[in-house]
Amino acid sequence: MFRVKSLQLRFTLFMILPVAILQVVLGSSAFFYARDLLLSQWREASLLKLQRAAHQADMRLWTIKNWISMFHESSGAQYSESFHQWVLEQLARQEGVTDVNLTWSEMEKGSQATGKTAPSIDRNIHGMNGMGMGRMPRMQPFHSALIREITPPRFDASSEHGTVSLISELNDETGRTIGQLEVVVDFTFIFQHVVESGWWQSNKAFLVDKSGHILVCTQPGRHGRLADNDDLFELETLRALTSAQSGTLLSPGHPPEEVSGYYRLQEAPWSLVMIAPGREILAPIVQLRLIYFSVGIGSIVVIVALIRLVTLRTTSAIKKVSDAALKLSKGDFAADLPVLSQDEVGELTRSFNAMTAQLKERICMKEAMGLAMEVQQHFLPHGVPDIPGLDIAARSIYCDETGGDFYDFIENSSEGGARFGIVLGDGSGHGIAAALLMASVRAALRTRLAQPGSPAEVITDVNRLLCYDTEETGHFMTLFYVEVDLSQKTMRWVRAGHEPALLIDPANGSVEELKGEGMAVGTNANFVYRENTHGLLQKGQILYIGTDGVLETQNPSGERFGAERLTAIMQKSSWLSSSEIADQILAALANFRNTANQEDDVTLLVAKARG
Repeated sequence: MFRVKSLQLRFTLFMILPVAILQVVLGSSAFFYARDLLLSQWREASLLKLQRAAHQADMRLWTIKNWISMFHESSGAQYSESFHQWVLEQLARQEGVTDVNLTWSEMEKGSQATGKTAPSIDRNIHGMNGMGMGRMPRMQPFHSALIREITPPRFDASSEHGTVSLISELNDETGRTIGQLEVVVDFTFIFQHVVESGWWQSNKAFLVDKSGHILVCTQPGRHGRLADNDDLFELETLRALTSAQSGTLLSPGHPPEEVSGYYRLQEAPWSLVMIAPGREILAPIVQLRLIYFSVGIGSIVVIVALIRLVTLRTTSAIKKVSDAALKLSKGDFAADLPVLSQDEVGELTRSFNAMTAQLKERICMKEAMGLAMEVQQHFLPHGVPDIPGLDIAARSIYCDETGGDFYDFIENSSEGGARFGIVLGDGSGHGIAAALLMASVRAALRTRLAQPGSPAEVITDVNRLLCYDTEETGHFMTLFYVEVDLSQKTMRWVRAGHEPALLIDPANGSVEELKGEGMAVGTNANFVYRENTHGLLQKGQILYIGTDGVLETQNPSGERFGAERLTAIMQKSSWLSSSEIADQILAALANFRNTANQEDDVTLLVAKARG
């Protein structure tokens, strides 16, 4: 994998790369936006041009068709024959009309009797034009009429002059055709506005009927149907114009090779089609893209030169800090680096000098903390005493290097018989202060237990001594001291503000709390403690003593471990040894805490009666 090791090269690369990407993204976005905008504008303009051209043709056809409609609608009215004559005369005078032909069909005599239709014959065919009137045709009554078709343009063999016929069928009451009106219109007159438009002359354009047959186009000699030359884009345009009145299409490619627009006339079954090359439409934006990328490359070259000039001094200063940091990692606390500027590099140098001084102090503190932790670990018993009939295990886990929790075993033999003292304490706070308090309480307790006295008297004296040192500091310690008297077969305990011990009997599932009145030592020098008495543990019974760090352990949701989970674990594992029970509790605590931090010291002691 490629890695950039030089800071100067990294600056150059990581600054140029985003700028280049940004320019490419912005340029591409602008190009595609402008391309789509131009294409959209061409679509709108092309549809507008086609619509305007179609409207001109439609209006000229509509005028003629309107006169034909007047001829149709007056059938059967009073004076209809004279009115028909007048309409035909006006129709012949309309601009663009080259001829008006009215044809009647007659029935052979006897056809009415037989009910058979005789063949149609041309009785009267008269031509009328705007230059004068010939002999008017004889009128016959008809019941209804409609324009049957508008014929495709017919061109003279000797010229490009063409005509279009509007043919109407005249029907009697039974719906039988009895006549035909044909109006011949100059095609050039209808299509004049389209031919004279600039887009018709500059682009590939067609006038096609509804089946795609080319009526007229801008390509000389082009006949047949649209897409006869196997042009797929023309074929796609033909499919589109047969299903929609108007629209535009883009051929594949970026930019598209061709674009097309089409519009269907309202007054004739024809459609206007225009096809233009895409590159001509998008020529301005293609040129703009070339200019943009040329300017962008030039800008990147200038930026690289400026970055190199600016970062040379910066990277040189950072290199000095890097070399000094490497020496510092090897334990070489050299002299302070000189601060040569007031910018961020100068601030980095000053911070490095401050860090060096603080690192010296932290190393010294770390060494002191390591020594304190080692001393405190020696305060805790390295094993458990061999008390007849009891299987004892204890665990202590600090949340910092040092803590205020401790446990201890003290044998106190006298004339009355062997007595064993078990004590578990929890000092306020964490760290060095809590460790010093723990050491003081442990020393005072061991000293006092060397003298005669009951458990209550021992704790009372320890509290009085401790208050001399802690009454103004606010520090204190909770204690639970239990003394096992094998000769008297009793347990006597003093509870100094500590969590009650638990006595669990797996035989009947009972859980008894060993309570007692008493406040934490170090808070009131005049307080007198009282002791409580209980018989020795019976076979299988379990005694648990622990600090509040066990019950108050929290999971990531803020829920506490609690006494119910603790007793459930002990009852479930009551058949195990005390050491295994203690490990089960610690494992359950770790699983419950999950990813949450340990906020307090955890110390516990488990004693199980062997029998």
